[in-house]
Amino acid sequence: MMIGKALHMTRSWRRSARARFRADRVPGLRRWVLVICVVLVFLIPAVGWAIRQLPYDTEYAVIGYSSSTPTDSVAQLQQKIRSGEVELQFDAERGYLASLLQQLKIPVASQMLVFSKTSIQTGLISSQTPRAIYFNDNVYVAWEQDSPIVEISSLDPKLGPVFYTLSQKQGTPLNFKRETYICLRCHDSYSLTGGGVPRYILGSGFVDKSGRLVSHQGWHLTTEQTPLSQRWGGWYVTGTHGDQVHMGNLIAKDAADAARMDLAAGANLTDLGQLIDTTPYLGRHSDIVALMVIEHQVHLHNLITRVNYETRTALHNETMLIRELGHDPDPRSTATLKRIENEAEPLVRAMLLVDEAPLGGPIAGTSDFSSEFVSQGPWDGRGRSLRQLDLNVRLFRYPLSYLIYSEAFDALPDLVRAYVYRRLREVLSGQDQGDEFAHLSDQDRLAILEILEETKADFPGP
Repeated sequence: MMIGKALHMTRSWRRSARARFRADRVPGLRRWVLVICVVLVFLIPAVGWAIRQLPYDTEYAVIGYSSSTPTDSVAQLQQKIRSGEVELQFDAERGYLASLLQQLKIPVASQMLVFSKTSIQTGLISSQTPRAIYFNDNVYVAWEQDSPIVEISSLDPKLGPVFYTLSQKQGTPLNFKRETYICLRCHDSYSLTGGGVPRYILGSGFVDKSGRLVSHQGWHLTTEQTPLSQRWGGWYVTGTHGDQVHMGNLIAKDAADAARMDLAAGANLTDLGQLIDTTPYLGRHSDIVALMVIEHQVHLHNLITRVNYETRTALHNETMLIRELGHDPDPRSTATLKRIENEAEPLVRAMLLVDEAPLGGPIAGTSDFSSEFVSQGPWDGRGRSLRQLDLNVRLFRYPLSYLIYSEAFDALPDLVRAYVYRRLREVLSGQDQGDEFAHLSDQDRLAILEILEETKADFPGP
């Protein structure tokens, strides 16, 4: 869930290297560079982050990320706890974790274990003490052994990813502390995409036994479009996948060792007991299917957030301009509508799993995640659901994202949903036969269209 320090570290190294180079060339400059750097170390925490950390509060002021009260699942749970409707149970081994997952309706079967040091609690993570991540359709929970907190993030329909911590100290008031700054040092997409919205980060790269990346250049973001052979470096992976390989379950000594790594050595692992002690965790697995689903989900969550921010800002800016000019607010300008379409089209493509990396054979997990995920439906009258998995040649049997049913999608501006629905009908009816949709057979298109028409109440007719 929260993986993103590698690129930040790379930029810092490059900046420091340039500074050293210049200092070496100019007599006396090195001393002043060191003095300035020491001053900045103390200045940035107090002042710099307050100024720089949330640029989208000004660029996307209509969203009000810092100032708005979240309405996500965690915020709702907090209200229930304060009213006395819900009480979280504490246990000596894992604190509030099990009770928290139960209240948020997050299955233990979703457990994944990551041992790269990509968290605010890097000192607790290693190959022997991996970080556990659990998730459902809109909430992610992370737990480390002996940690004083549980890390949580929930997708708010308006704000996008909202980050929290929960103290693991028994007897203190149960309060989900909103982490507006510290988590966003990584979960701010300026550094990764050139635009500023809060986002989730999933990545892959070889690490050593301590959990440190052996090569920053070898770390990369992953989605369902990433070939299996490039996924899950720094993660434990349990499941079977034939002769297909991935980067999981492997530890490198250094960059040279990573370059010659035999990926087959980490393949088809069904029991983590031969690598780590799993007894501290709620599950004994790090399910491969859960890993595949979360990659798709994070990709969609990030796109939904970006589309939401961009389109609400465009509509707000045009409304303000129209008011100043004294014009009729409707219809929207061609330029604004085109901007919305340009933002929404990548979401349409991702929802239809365009450019998904093909699978080379059957894949099976080692927990109940697959069955529990599929069982949530909804189902049409013929027993079909967008949650049904394929796991032979692709992730889903019917390639349209189940997140079309999510609260975050439903909360998108009407103009966005109208565009997405129109484009889906164009593709699924066969009107759009573009090459990017060639992965959808005529049977796929018809089945998905029939499922949508029966299970998505606001999906418009032809």
